Amino acid sequence: MARPRDRAGAERRGRWAEAAAALYLQFKGYQIRGRRIRRPPIEIDLLALKGDTLVVVEVKYRQSLDEAVFALKPESVRRLERLAGQLAIEFGWRKWPRPVATNVRIDLIALAPWAWPRHIRGIRS
Repeated sequence: MARPRDRAGAERRGRWAEAAAALYLQFKGYQIRGRRIRRPPIEIDLLALKGDTLVVVEVKYRQSLDEAVFALKPESVRRLERLAGQLAIEFGWRKWPRPVATNVRIDLIALAPWAWPRHIRGIRS
């Protein structure tokens, strides 16, 4: 079990990683629509919009990019997929008379020390 000190450090690293990922996506032309959106039993790290696509973004920070990529488990992706439709209604499709988003996608931003972010678009379980 992680000690409270370890948890605090992990929380700081997680917040830093999410801020870095948001900045990276903004440079790529995405609009950040939400951060740390909690819908038990899951939390959405970032919600972004690019064109007509609402993007649910999972951010993983590990010691290597490969570790970060493989840290996203299929069960988590399935939960994100179930939640994506609900979020699309909340954050994009209910804009009348023209919806803001007509597509929904799940992406992963993998981060590691001294490495460029890896953006994997369209994650599927």
